[in-house]
Amino acid sequence: MTVAIPGGTVTIGTDAPIFREDGEGPARRVTLRPFRIDVHAVSNRRFAAFAAATGYRTDAERFGWSYVFYSFLAPGMQAPSPEGTPWWRKVEGAYWAAPEGRGSSIANRLDHPATHIAWNDATAFAAWAAGRLPSEAEWEYAAKGGDDLARYAWGSEEPDDGNALCNIWQGRFPTSNTLCDGFKGTAPVDAFRPNGFGLFNPCGNVWEWCADPFRVRSLTNAARQRNKAAAAERDRVMKGGSYLCHRSYCHRYRIAARSGCSQDTSAGHVGFRVAYDRD
Repeated sequence: MTVAIPGGTVTIGTDAPIFREDGEGPARRVTLRPFRIDVHAVSNRRFAAFAAATGYRTDAERFGWSYVFYSFLAPGMQAPSPEGTPWWRKVEGAYWAAPEGRGSSIANRLDHPATHIAWNDATAFAAWAAGRLPSEAEWEYAAKGGDDLARYAWGSEEPDDGNALCNIWQGRFPTSNTLCDGFKGTAPVDAFRPNGFGLFNPCGNVWEWCADPFRVRSLTNAARQRNKAAAAERDRVMKGGSYLCHRSYCHRYRIAARSGCSQDTSAGHVGFRVAYDRD
C-alpha cells in the first residue's frame, strides 16, 4: 500500500543537531516533485514473495553471516563482536529468513519488517517492485506527515520509558529493556499510530535505507575525513532509528537524525521502504 506525497518546497535537516558529526544540520529548503511511498517498511511476507519470484540472494546470504543483537542469541551460543559494539554479534547463517541465525524463523513475524537487508538488497527489491529507494529529503518530508516543524513522526512529544510512541528501547541500554512498548525486537510494520500522511513507523522499529550517499555538510577537517572514509566504504544514508535506539545512547529516532553504513552492510535492525515516481 502506498500514499501520494505532494510536491513542494520543504525544510529538511535541523539547526539544533544532537549529533553534529552525523551532519544533521544545517536546516535547508529543498523542492521536491510529487511522489508515492510505501505506508510501511517492506515486510517479511513481501520480501519472501520477491525472493521466491526471483531467486534473489541477499548479501548476508552470500557472505554467510550478519549482525544479531546479543540478547537474541540462543542460550550458550558464542559469536564474535565487532570492536566498540559488544552488543552486536557476528552470527553465521543469520539473514532475513533466519534473523537470529540457523534454526530461527520468521514464521511468526511475516508482518514484521524484513531485516538483515543491505542497501544492495533494498535497491534490488525496489527495482522489482517498479520503484526505488527514497531520497533522504523525500524520506524526511514523508516522515513529517505534513508538519514541517515535526521532530518525530507524531509531532514534538518526546517518548520516554513510560510513554511508548514508537518501537525503541526502554530502560538502560544495552543491558535492561523494560519492554514498555511491548516489543523486544521488531514490531509489526503497522504497529503504532500512522503519521499525518499515513506512514507507519518512520521513527523506530528498523533503520530505513535511502538512495543517497552518506555525506556530512561541513567544511571542518573532521567532516572532510568522515566524508573521505564514507566515500571509500560507499556508505549510504539510513534514517529513522530502530528498536535499539534510546535517548541516552542513540537518540536517532528523530526525523532529522541520520546514519550511514556501507551498502553491503546488514544487521537485525536494518530494513527499508520503497518510493515511486508519480507521472
